[in-house]
Amino acid sequence: MPETAQLRAEPGSVAAIRDVAGRIRTSVARVIVGAEEPIDLILAALVSGGHILIEDVPGTGKTMLARAFARSIGATFHRIQFTPDLMPSDILGINYYSQRTGDFEFRPGPILANVILADEVNRATPRTQSALLEAMEERTVTVDGETRPLPDPFLVLATQNPIELEGTFPLPEAQLDRFLLRLKVGYPTEAGEIEVLRRFEGASPLDALRPAVEAEELLRLRQVLPGIHVEDAVAAYVVRLCRATRDHIAFDLGASPRASLALFRAARALAAMDGRDYVRPDDVKRLAQPVLAHRLVLSSQTRLRGRSADDVLDEILHEVPVPVAD
Repeated sequence: MPETAQLRAEPGSVAAIRDVAGRIRTSVARVIVGAEEPIDLILAALVSGGHILIEDVPGTGKTMLARAFARSIGATFHRIQFTPDLMPSDILGINYYSQRTGDFEFRPGPILANVILADEVNRATPRTQSALLEAMEERTVTVDGETRPLPDPFLVLATQNPIELEGTFPLPEAQLDRFLLRLKVGYPTEAGEIEVLRRFEGASPLDALRPAVEAEELLRLRQVLPGIHVEDAVAAYVVRLCRATRDHIAFDLGASPRASLALFRAARALAAMDGRDYVRPDDVKRLAQPVLAHRLVLSSQTRLRGRSADDVLDEILHEVPVPVAD
């Protein structure tokens, strides 16, 4: 057996991940009301080093959610408002001639931060959208032939409005595939919305938020994830779910091997957040739709019938046998 397959996370290190996740969750919940599932999904992405696409209507707290996470991990935060006239240099930075030094100097763009909110990312042109591809995948930016590393941790929270489509440029499949998962914040319950009014009737609770953990601690704990045990049957379950989307008549394009790897890594993060050193099939099922749905391209006949990728994924999750313990 290869040496890497024998790795096993220490119980203490898994407990540390659960403790850190709990502290971040509690910190964010001081600002955000009634968004337990989105908070857990963002935590899973943060722990596993993935990026997130938030697809929701305006006013549901997407920006506040991103700021609360950045404050909770003591990270730098930049918000980039994507518009049709935004240029790649507005994101990455430029080299300019300094009369003071008599040489060219690099002026970093807003992409050089730990947490990036790419607001309404589908309003920018494809050329500008593509400026995010290298940053999201390679964790570097290249300006005038010089490549610079991005800070670590690095998390992109991109938003898009699913209702207002006029003047937008749909994200290509190659860019959608870079996002670990897609989620919706949704509206709070009636009691939750009353709580929002009470929390924000004075000063914003975000102003008083202090880091619950340091970014360096998060990076150390991320190294524990390869030791989270995944049974062969559970790994095969991940692969079978993704392969089922490729063979399904409802899809013109199914989940890629990158999607299989994303589901595998996110399930490990979710298990560690729960204090377990092993992955259960339930972890995979819980993450299947957030990780896979945005990567799938429906056939024209499926769209005409009014079915969504989530609907078809529900069918696949019922059809693919779930592994059970002997």
